[in-house]
Amino acid sequence: MISRFSVLYVGHIALDNVGRDGTPADERLYPNQRLVEGMAMAEDVAHVMDDLGYETLWLAEHHFQREGYEVIPNLILMGTYLATQTRRLKFGCAFNVTPMWHPIRLAEDFAMADYLTRGRIVMGVGRGYHTREVETLGGPLLDAEANAAMFREQMEIMFKAFDEENWSHKGRFYTIPAPVKYRGYDLRDVTMVPRPVNRPVEVWQAIASGKSIPFMVQHRIKGMVTMNGELITRQIFGQFRDEAAKIGRNLLPGEDLAWGAGLYLADSLADGIAGVRPYHDERYKWFAPFGFVRYADEQGRPWGTPGAPSGVPTIEEGVRQKAWLVGTSSEVIQRLRDLEAEYPGLEHVVLHWPEGMPADEWITQLRMFARDVMPAFSARVPEKVGV
Repeated sequence: MISRFSVLYVGHIALDNVGRDGTPADERLYPNQRLVEGMAMAEDVAHVMDDLGYETLWLAEHHFQREGYEVIPNLILMGTYLATQTRRLKFGCAFNVTPMWHPIRLAEDFAMADYLTRGRIVMGVGRGYHTREVETLGGPLLDAEANAAMFREQMEIMFKAFDEENWSHKGRFYTIPAPVKYRGYDLRDVTMVPRPVNRPVEVWQAIASGKSIPFMVQHRIKGMVTMNGELITRQIFGQFRDEAAKIGRNLLPGEDLAWGAGLYLADSLADGIAGVRPYHDERYKWFAPFGFVRYADEQGRPWGTPGAPSGVPTIEEGVRQKAWLVGTSSEVIQRLRDLEAEYPGLEHVVLHWPEGMPADEWITQLRMFARDVMPAFSARVPEKVGV
């Protein structure tokens, strides 16, 4: 049953002139004094979430984004700092793009953060989708097969580093340890120092096409499904459960998964649509060219495939596809109740901070949600609503 509410913040700044007819995405170019605002916005929201009883602030790793949409390059560093400024809120990595990392360096950074924050950093991994950052930082992306193979090998190394005292690895991309002599003996294995103190390490990964699901369930990696239309969500949730069953893991519908949607509460559905429209349209101006319109038409064809719609969708289409929680609190509660009925194993709901929206407007949304929606799904009343 739904009981945990979190936020996904991809790291945008408060963009100027947002909307379908606003500044074209590729023409945005912000100076550094504006780009660093993303970190301050994350801190402002973290304080409010901590007070209101939210579970996790998920942040996204990206590089070189002078356009201002995703401006946080190091999630573990950011989360460790935010943990010093809050009391209990967790900070999730959505997601560390592993092909841009050496897997041991990523595992070491997480292990240090796990100790320093007393377990408040949540590990998340992904394969990446921006050629500009992945290829520039030395990872494959244009070669999809190499990208997938490297990711799988990196995860094998990270799990060894987390779970095994002494270990070695020889694969397509990595040989660990290096075949060298050390202090007069042949080096045969290594120990990661430190290792996480909270084990087994909980790992999350975004699910897009579903191709990664067999690997995920085999390694007990949990899945985040956000901003998807209802039909695609149903397909992914079903595939996750079916693949788990193939290896003897009998999961409830929705178990080991998080469902995410855009949020905008208002006095009516019409007011909500009007309020979120510019941010919705700004989101898809940036993300639609990457194939991130995860809707399907009446025949089940994914948006952008032959015969299906393409381009930038409207907020009305997003609401119709049930990828957005928009309208009154009672309407949002009913949508979440419907999710509970279909997916009784679902615990985690992730609220997507619409791209370009200033922190103060989003904080207003979080306060309304904590006051009017969260109590319907949790026996624990937030310690301090402060509305």
